[in-house]
Amino acid sequence: MTNDIGRREFVKRSAVAGVIAATGLPSSEARAANPPAAAEPVNSVLAGRHLDSKEFCLSEYDALTPAMTFSARDAADAAAWQKRARKRLIERLGGFPSSRAPLNAQVLERVDFPTYVREKIVFDTRSNLSAIGYLLVPKSGTARMPAVVAFSGHGRGVYDILSLADDGTPRADRNGTYAKGYALQCVERGYVTFAVEQLAFGARRDEAAQKAGLGENSCRPAACAALLLGQSMAAWRVWDAMRAIDYLHTRPEVDASRIATLGASGGGTTSLLTGAVDQRVKVTVVSAYFNTFRDSIVSISHCPDNYVPGLLNDMEMYDLAGLVAPRRLFVESGRNDRIFPIAGSERAAAKARTIYQTFGVPDRLGYAIHEGAHEFNGAEAFEYMARWL
Repeated sequence: MTNDIGRREFVKRSAVAGVIAATGLPSSEARAANPPAAAEPVNSVLAGRHLDSKEFCLSEYDALTPAMTFSARDAADAAAWQKRARKRLIERLGGFPSSRAPLNAQVLERVDFPTYVREKIVFDTRSNLSAIGYLLVPKSGTARMPAVVAFSGHGRGVYDILSLADDGTPRADRNGTYAKGYALQCVERGYVTFAVEQLAFGARRDEAAQKAGLGENSCRPAACAALLLGQSMAAWRVWDAMRAIDYLHTRPEVDASRIATLGASGGGTTSLLTGAVDQRVKVTVVSAYFNTFRDSIVSISHCPDNYVPGLLNDMEMYDLAGLVAPRRLFVESGRNDRIFPIAGSERAAAKARTIYQTFGVPDRLGYAIHEGAHEFNGAEAFEYMARWL
């Protein structure tokens, strides 16, 4: 025994002392006699660090130089850019089917209204996917009328743009939603109107969303599945829109050379992208959506159906407007829209105006600001459509 300490304990203590001496670590007695200086306050330390997720996203955005942003100096150069950029956009979306499946269209019901007839139609957009649409045909029209493909945004799906109650009956009040029944407003102005239910809304939701009520959608699981598949909800909806245009080409009431797309919010997304990739669209109307990605989709929480992988590496939203040019594009934005801020909309519109000027057709881009919020207005949009359709 050594000073009443067992041999093992003596060896252990000696070893610890050796480590302290070798590493320069002070003993507990030395630490007590010489306490360390007070640590710098945590808030002061973190002030110089980068913890904010939004700020990180914006710094990544600001570091980008989009490979295909519009930089043409004349109309010929702009047309060459457009071919490259449209191809790249389709690739970023995830591509479209290499062939068109038969439409297999069927009229499920026909309802007679005082000024128009409404047909409920089911048609196939792919061999494994079907769509529902409501075709509204004016009674007072001529043999070949201009047509509008109308898309709803988030909410109750196509019922919002048809002003239908949850049970499918007509609503007297059109001001209960952001949409204000804009499909009905179209047919009342003499357009054959195809109100197409977007995938994951209304009748095209999954079982869980349908059980939750008409206001629920199945965007999140479907859009995220699309990303896992290397595709996007945007591409799926745009292809549905293109097949809806295919269907309109089969209708004897429709002048196929005068087809427009129109939508607000998520419907505005589909309208803009469809106009960008499908040159059969003569007029594209976008409400409550057009902005910069930086000011809206990157900075503010949105449904995952808004996101296209890698798109910002190539182009901004105003470049999508350049893919519509020199065809007609009308954009409206609410001054009090909180999720698509007006400052971002004005910046995007200014960029789009430059693109249209380069194409030599500045009068074909229309832009209006209304005093509302995130909602369809239509006052100037319908004037624009009447002028060009």
